[in-house]
Amino acid sequence: MFTIKQLQSLNELEMEVYQYIIQHQDAIPYMRIRELAAEAHVSTTTVLRFCRKIGCDGYAEFKLRMKEFVGRQHEVIVPEDLSELRAFLTRMEAPAFQAKLDEAAAIIAKADRLLCIGMCNSGYISQYAARYFTTFGKFSLAVTDPFYPVKQFSNNTNTVALVFSVSGEAEQTVQLTHHLKQRSCHIISITDTENSTIAQLSDLSLSYYITMRRGIDYVDFTSQAPAVILCESLARRVGGRLAETE
Repeated sequence: MFTIKQLQSLNELEMEVYQYIIQHQDAIPYMRIRELAAEAHVSTTTVLRFCRKIGCDGYAEFKLRMKEFVGRQHEVIVPEDLSELRAFLTRMEAPAFQAKLDEAAAIIAKADRLLCIGMCNSGYISQYAARYFTTFGKFSLAVTDPFYPVKQFSNNTNTVALVFSVSGEAEQTVQLTHHLKQRSCHIISITDTENSTIAQLSDLSLSYYITMRRGIDYVDFTSQAPAVILCESLARRVGGRLAETE
């Protein structure tokens, strides 16, 4: 609810209001302005200045936004059933999807190097993927740093980037994918939807279509099981192709 820029604009007294609000979030929507001012040991004028600095016209609007903010913290529901995962596995068994997996495996098997790319939760998946591909004989490097120096890859190197991103819209991952594409790297993406920016940047995209679940403060509850399954399936196929050429 509060941006870094807004917090930086607060003076010492306004910061006292902020500190009280953070510690008593559930009570704020039901407090009058005089009550909040008294509890934070500031004037009502200070409270109003605080409201305006965070983008509200007055205390009434601030309380409404605060109530919505508190409500959203309890909205995320992560079901325990496996229906979405079963649906994904069914789609994965389709001949067209299997053909895409085979195509991706062929591209990776022929590559000189494989970069497994991902940030945040997808970064952990990319690290696992790099280790798993290496287990099957295809040495891979995990890239979880958005500032990874990609200029070392000239346009004539045979590099494949396997990009993991749930939304396919993470700004830093999009930028890194774009830079790698400019270096003529082959891009294979594993995202939730084929309509995402990263999927559109890719030479080949593998999408799993499950519900994305995000909590407050960008907490991500979305299952990474489909990404792991796709990663393992690809690695096994790549391993099989490498064994055939030995």
